[in-house]
Amino acid sequence: MQRQLNEQSGEQTKHGLAAGDVQPERPDWTIDQGWANYTVEEHAVWRTLFQRQSKLLPGRACDEFVEGMKNLPIGPDQIPDFRSLSEVLMKATGWQVVAVPGLVPDDVFFEHLANRRFPAGHFIRKPHELDYLEEPDVFHDVFGHVPMLMNPVIADYIQAYGQGGLRAKNLGVLDKLARVYWYTVEFGLVRQADGIRIYGAGIASSFTESVFALDDPSPNRIGFELDRVMRTHYRIDDFQESYFVINDLDELLSLAHIDFAPNYERVKALPDYQPGTVLATDRVLHRGTGRHHHDKNPGAHA
Repeated sequence: MQRQLNEQSGEQTKHGLAAGDVQPERPDWTIDQGWANYTVEEHAVWRTLFQRQSKLLPGRACDEFVEGMKNLPIGPDQIPDFRSLSEVLMKATGWQVVAVPGLVPDDVFFEHLANRRFPAGHFIRKPHELDYLEEPDVFHDVFGHVPMLMNPVIADYIQAYGQGGLRAKNLGVLDKLARVYWYTVEFGLVRQADGIRIYGAGIASSFTESVFALDDPSPNRIGFELDRVMRTHYRIDDFQESYFVINDLDELLSLAHIDFAPNYERVKALPDYQPGTVLATDRVLHRGTGRHHHDKNPGAHA
C-alpha cells in the first residue's frame, strides 16, 4: 500500500509523496514498466508469492476476486505485463494499469483514478520482504487490486474515490475519505451466502492477514457504516484491530453516487475512534478478543 503521513490524523494514506522523492520527467509520474528488465530472481519472487497466495485464497476471497483473477493474464510464472493487463481491463471496465516508481502525490493519484488509470508500483519486493513491505510493489498492486477492477461496481467505486479525493483535500477532510478507502478497497470484507470473504487488496495480497482477517478471534468484524468508518483510525504497522464488513458490493456502488459533503460536515467536529473501539451502536458480527495487539504491546492496553 502506498502510504503517506497525514498531519491531521497521524495516519498514513495510500497515496502521496514521500519526503525526498524526486518527480519523474512525466507530469503524471508514469514510467515505462520495463518488463524486459525484470531478472530471473524477481520473477522467482513473484512465483513464490503467487503460488502461496493462490493456494490460500480459495474459500477466503470473494467470488468477484476469483472471477477477476480467472479472466486476467495473471499467472504464476512471471510478473505480468501491464500492457496485457490493460488490454483486458479496457474491454471489461475501461480501466488500465500504469507504472509508477512508488509513491505519488495525492493530486496525481486522484487524477489517475478519476480517469480509470490504476497507478501500480513497477518494482517487486526482495526475498526477505515476502511478508511485509512499506511501499506498494507490483505484487500488492497487481495481484491485490487488479482482479477487483474487472468488476463494474469496484471499477466505478474507485473512479468515484479519485473524483472525490481532490474535493476532500480542498475541504480539509482527506483523512476522513482516506479511512473509507482503507477500510474498503484495502482492508474490506464482504458477506456472501457462504460466509464473510475478502475483497480488500491489502488482505488479498498478504499471506498472514488473509488468515488473520477471517479466522483469528482477535479482531472485531463490524457492519460497515459510513460516518463510523470516517471517524475510525487504522493501523499502518500491524494487522487491523477492526474490519468493516459490507453486505454486498452494491453497497459500494451506492457510496460511489452520493455526496459525502453532509457526512464530512457531521463528523469533522466529532471525536475520532481508536482502531479497536467497539460502540454500543455498532452492528457487531464478531466481537474480537484484542489478544493479538494486547500481547504485542500489553502496556498500551492496560
